[in-house]
Amino acid sequence: MKKLALILGLAMAATPSWASQQLASDMACYNCHSATQRSGAPTMARLAEHAVKLRGNDAAIKQAAEQLRAKSWLHPIAVHERLSPAAAETLMRWLSEGAH
Repeated sequence: MKKLALILGLAMAATPSWASQQLASDMACYNCHSATQRSGAPTMARLAEHAVKLRGNDAAIKQAAEQLRAKSWLHPIAVHERLSPAAAETLMRWLSEGAH
């Protein structure tokens, strides 16, 4: 099982950017992070602006993915908490590359 998760994680990390954009769409990220800001959630472009500093730093991307999935008593976001570790890391890697 761990091997399968590793293989899927590596495959997702190596996917082209359109696949990550599709993942963001499939995970309904654009419901809150659309081009127009809704309910205080930053736009996808704004998230990418902040994530660009992670580019090329695998440890920082992994840490950001873990933070994305972490439960927060102050601002709980159930959708984030339901992300798999591989999906969260793929999304963070995509954002760090500019979310193109």
